[in-house]
Amino acid sequence: MKTDSRDFSKQIALIAWVLLLVGYWWYTSANNLTPMQTMQALVRFVSESPYGFPIYVLVYMIRPVFLFPATLVTMTATYLYGPVQGIAYALVASNLSTLVAYLIGRFFGSSFLRNIEQNKTVGRYADRLRHESFQTTMVLRFLFLPYDLVSYFSGLLNIDLRWFMLATVLGSIPGTISFGLLGASIQGDFATQSVSLNPWALALSALMFAFSIVMYRIVRKREVARH
Repeated sequence: MKTDSRDFSKQIALIAWVLLLVGYWWYTSANNLTPMQTMQALVRFVSESPYGFPIYVLVYMIRPVFLFPATLVTMTATYLYGPVQGIAYALVASNLSTLVAYLIGRFFGSSFLRNIEQNKTVGRYADRLRHESFQTTMVLRFLFLPYDLVSYFSGLLNIDLRWFMLATVLGSIPGTISFGLLGASIQGDFATQSVSLNPWALALSALMFAFSIVMYRIVRKREVARH
């Protein structure tokens, strides 16, 4: 009886989440709001508020619920606060949002994976996450796979939270710096749409992106050698 009521509550929560997603994306579509325009609105709101940083962290934390791109919110931090402070803020906020996505996945449980795990690729990564959660999570972060998808998937599999968060913190550093520098390279005013790109920050962003791919190859090669 307890199991049935628990499954029923999960189904209700899933329906509510889907309705929330549909409502959000319908609203943005009806008002012709692209993700970039939403980011511009966030920049204006945060920059004008005396509680800018807490609001930014809160927005980043609830972002996975709406499947809003993490890269744009990371870029917002460095555009607003500069490369050093902005990347520090983005690292804190992004890891908190990762925890939120993981806990959502954990709430729904592995029962939702029964069908999708029949896919060979998904099944292979699911097995690796269960048995080598730290290494696999780090590899997936270095590889720039969809940020929230990895977090939800890890929560569904109920992998060890401590290893998952440690691997995420370490594995997401190059990507956060890369996209943070991309945001820092944007100069000008979004309100007037008179923006330009700083070539040095852009070059450093590309360098960090390449570094993340190199780290993925190194970790992956060590995994293959070990097995």
